[in-house]
Amino acid sequence: MALGQFTNININLNQKDSRWKLYLGIAGVVIMALSMMYVNFLARNLEATERASVEIYVNAQVAIAKTENDKDKDVTFELQALETNKIPIIVTDEKDNVSFGSNYGLTKNNNKEYLSKRLAKLKSQGIQPIRSELNNVYFENSRILKWLKFFPYIQAMLLLGFLALGVIGFSASQREQQNRVWVGMAKETAHQLGTPIGAIVAWVENLKLLSNDEPEKLELLDELRSDVTRLELIADRFSKIGSRPNLEMTNINEQVEQCHQYMQKRASKKVVFDFPPLTDHPFFAKINAPLFDWVMENLVRNSLDAMDGTGTIKAEIYHEDHYVCIDLSDTGKGLSANQFKQVFEPGYTTKKRGWGLGLSLAKRIIENYHKGKIFVKKSTLGAGTTFTVKVPV
Repeated sequence: MALGQFTNININLNQKDSRWKLYLGIAGVVIMALSMMYVNFLARNLEATERASVEIYVNAQVAIAKTENDKDKDVTFELQALETNKIPIIVTDEKDNVSFGSNYGLTKNNNKEYLSKRLAKLKSQGIQPIRSELNNVYFENSRILKWLKFFPYIQAMLLLGFLALGVIGFSASQREQQNRVWVGMAKETAHQLGTPIGAIVAWVENLKLLSNDEPEKLELLDELRSDVTRLELIADRFSKIGSRPNLEMTNINEQVEQCHQYMQKRASKKVVFDFPPLTDHPFFAKINAPLFDWVMENLVRNSLDAMDGTGTIKAEIYHEDHYVCIDLSDTGKGLSANQFKQVFEPGYTTKKRGWGLGLSLAKRIIENYHKGKIFVKKSTLGAGTTFTVKVPV
């Protein structure tokens, strides 16, 4: 499979993942909105029903009071209305002095101090009593109605939790898909490179035999063989993607200097390389040298592309906590803040040519294989960018 096909697959995966997140978010908002509308509808109806129930209670009180001198009148319905009321009420006289309460509990129904505090709270909420010729009756929402009013918030929390789990699940799935794509791409690339590299090596050796008496040709063939050796190294790097690399204690200063020497020969003469000399204090960390070199070369190559052949590339090596850190700075075009994370996404590139794979693979190598970190430390548009690589000591 061609490299472009792999990249297109990954871009499609990213697009599908983004769409699923969007659909999931929209579905969550719609469900939450419909649920809150329905619960509010139920709450309004229940609130009206409770008020009507209290009005029946008040009317029953008045009716019973009027029949005190008429012993023959049947007040069974009125008595049932008083007994079946389950809504917390506070009955006061015409001056709002508490007379008694109902449905607050046996000890609280006649506790005027407690009922006075509840009454003050109801008045502070703007609750108006149902007035009758006998008394004033204040009432609170029943427990069911209170729970119902809180239900949308509980449901919102549960729904947000569900959405968060969904996003995490989709993100994990997308990362796993990306990993399979990159591993397959790397293995296939290494396999495809193997055949032509082997053929070129054979041709180079054959040409050497035919050019024993021509020193100039032999010199050119030696340079060609060096480039083929470089191709073999690149193929070896690709073949290591997807398998656990061997990490060895290595002098980081030497590895960075090797990158410096290799990339400076291939850079414009107008680019200044400011790298720490090997005489500086050495820093050691466990790395896989070929893969680590790949990361550093990718960063330097990106810096060269960002500077258009003119500028300065500076490297600094230092300790921070339990890490050896390498800061690589350039004086290129710089990045905007929203690009700090985007540059590590597979397929993302600002170049006219390129697949947008270098920094994505660099991130995988540092974080997955070396258990380190790689990130944009700082950047200013038009002034340059600093990348930081951290590998654990």
